[in-house]
Formats: sequence, C-alpha cells, structure tokens
Amino acid sequence: METLVGICPMSITVKPPQNPPTTSLFFTKPISCFLKKQPTLSQKSSCFSLPTTLFSHINHGLAALALSLALSFSPVSSANASEFDVVNDGPPKESYVVDDAGVLSRVTKSDLKRLLSDLESRKNFHINFITVRKLTSKADAFEFADQVLEKWYPTVEDGDNKGIVVLVTSQKEGAVTGGPSFVKAVGDSILDATVSENLPVLATEEKYNEAVYSSAKRLVAAIDGLPDPGGPSFKDNKRESNFKSKEETDEKRGQFSLVVGGLLVIAFVVPMAQYYAYVSKK
Repeated sequence: METLVGICPMSITVKPPQNPPTTSLFFTKPISCFLKKQPTLSQKSSCFSLPTTLFSHINHGLAALALSLALSFSPVSSANASEFDVVNDGPPKESYVVDDAGVLSRVTKSDLKRLLSDLESRKNFHINFITVRKLTSKADAFEFADQVLEKWYPTVEDGDNKGIVVLVTSQKEGAVTGGPSFVKAVGDSILDATVSENLPVLATEEKYNEAVYSSAKRLVAAIDGLPDPGGPSFKDNKRESNFKSKEETDEKRGQFSLVVGGLLVIAFVVPMAQYYAYVSKK
C-alpha cells in the first residue's frame, strides 16, 4: 500500500484573526509623500506677477517718454500753432484785440474798444491790435503783420481802410501795416515813430498795456488830424550801461589786489605762527 505524503488543504487554511482590524485603523496615520506638489495656475501667475508688473511699468514709461520726445521735437510747436491760429481765425468779431500773448488787462481792452469803435464810426477806419509771445514762422513783426493783413482782408477793397498793429512780447518789437487809405491817413512819420518809440521802448520795460494803448491814441490822433501826442522819450527810457568806466575798473582792481594780498599774508603768517608756538612749548 503506497503511502501518500501530502498536505491536506484544510491544514493550510489560514484562519482569520479573532479580532480583525477594521479598515479605518490602517488610515489613522497620515500618508506622507515626498513628491513636490505641482503649483496651480493661480500660483504660477502669482509667481510671475512681479516681473510682469515691472515690465508693464517699463513699457508705459517708455511710451510716455516717446510721446514726450515726439511732442518736443515736432515741427509745429505750441508757439508756431498759435501764430497759425491768429492768422486762420480771422479778425475778431466783437472787439479790436487779439491778445494771444495774454499780456493785456481787461481795462486796456475796454479802452481800446471804446477808442477804436469811435474812430470807426466817425472815420470808417478799422484798426486791429495783435499780441503774440514770439514768432517762429516769420522773420520779424512786419512780415507777420503783412501776412495777417493779406489773410484777413484778401482784396484791396477789403483791406483799404484797415490797419494791423502787432506786438511781439519776447522780441520786444512791433509793426504797423494797413491798406493804402489807412497808411495815407496816418502818415509815414507817425507810422515810423509808433514802431520805433511806443511799441519797442515800452515793451522793453514790459509795459505792454501802455505800449498798445499809447500806440492806438497816436494813430487815432493822426487820422483825426490832431497834434501828435508823442511817444516815450529816449532819455526817460535809457537803459543803464553794463560796462564799467576806466576809473571804476582801476578802483575795483586796486581793491581786489589789496584783498588778495591780505589773504596771502594770512595764509603764510598764521601757519608759521602756529608752528612757532608749537615748537616753543617743546
């Protein structure tokens, strides 16, 4: 009889423990993972928020700088555009003044309107006064005045009895021009005197209101045939010379030499006295 050596299936059966652990016991300790957590989209955007903001500010700054340079070096500056505005806007409708430089007071404008409206009602002469800060499109006030006259009154009939007075504040100069009848009524001598006395002399002292109103009174008096009220005299408006006379120069030079000599003496004597006192103590 053969003896069979084997393992009974029942002998290898593993019996479950008496108190089997529940599933929840295996997860009471938290699971630690050594893998780095990938950043979310919001975290990624926050990481690059500072450089992006910096680049944005730099771009805005460069754009502002480019715009500023473009405006600064543009061929049509603000002053030049102002000249074109004066020419293209035409003569004033309700007054006789275009104060583009902004130097005339309300009282002066009112006095000019009263004086010039009275002249126009009596003599049929119309005079416009223009102030500009500076000229960039024309060489001087005379060219600009002629340009205004031709633009505002393109025909001889329109400009025959019209007058244009221009005052350039930065250049301290003025000009008077007009149609044939206006120039004849005023006369060359008064025209030259107004341009060489009233406008430049008073403008040099920045008395723009007086320069304009005194010129208006002088032109109106000439048209009315009245005596010339005159303009500011040269001696009353003579500017002091910036140059020193020979006597003043010699006096200043002597004082300067005395001061320099005293300083040199002090510079040598004081250190030597201090050194002598130091050596004497030893």
